[in-house]
Amino acid sequence: MSDASNGAGRPLVSVVVPVYNEEKTVGEVVEQLLALDLRLEILLVDDGSTDGSAAELARLAATYSQVSVHSQPRNLGKGAAVRRGIDESTGDILLIQDADLEYSPTDIPALIDPLLNGVADAVFGTRLRGGAHPQRAHLFWHYAGNRFLTLLSNVLYNTTISDMEVGYKAFRGDLVRGLTLVSNDFRIEPELTAKILRYGPEVRLYEVPISYYGRSYAEGKKITWKDGFGAVAALVRFRFTT
Repeated sequence: MSDASNGAGRPLVSVVVPVYNEEKTVGEVVEQLLALDLRLEILLVDDGSTDGSAAELARLAATYSQVSVHSQPRNLGKGAAVRRGIDESTGDILLIQDADLEYSPTDIPALIDPLLNGVADAVFGTRLRGGAHPQRAHLFWHYAGNRFLTLLSNVLYNTTISDMEVGYKAFRGDLVRGLTLVSNDFRIEPELTAKILRYGPEVRLYEVPISYYGRSYAEGKKITWKDGFGAVAALVRFRFTT
């Protein structure tokens, strides 16, 4: 889809895609993003991949004007890649898209609709609030851990979110670029949640049901139960400090 067909007068949506050894799926992610009726900039952040991802990202950037590649000096972690993408972005709206197809780009129009309509400042996808969306029956302990982390978030920040660890989060571009983010690893999810919720009712946060096509570890899933301890520490830390 060309820039002209996207419509230069429409809001620009920045899609930050952290990439670590995702050569098999990142091309399909980009193709699905470009099929959306949105004006996009797609920021692919190569987090020190050791497979063929770098060559695939170069191909995508050479093929599509909406795609840019930003390479980390080494593998620094998902949080560092997300922060790099945010810093490089210019969009009116920004969202984070994993490169592994666990989340479907077809859900993005619904996810960002409250932002486009001016009723929200941030929108989180949710895999746990119903809706007619496919959900892979997946890992129980990941589910239980997420429910605990979500409950902890609600207690600490006096809110009612249902899926704190969800990878689909969208924001007003100026809002998320104004946050001071420091996490390099998977703690970026609780940090983003904490720093948005610390604004209180001043920031209008919505949730939108999304699909989830969870991967097994054999299929390349990277987050483990150990990351749950870091998430707890992050939620507590960022409740009281910046």
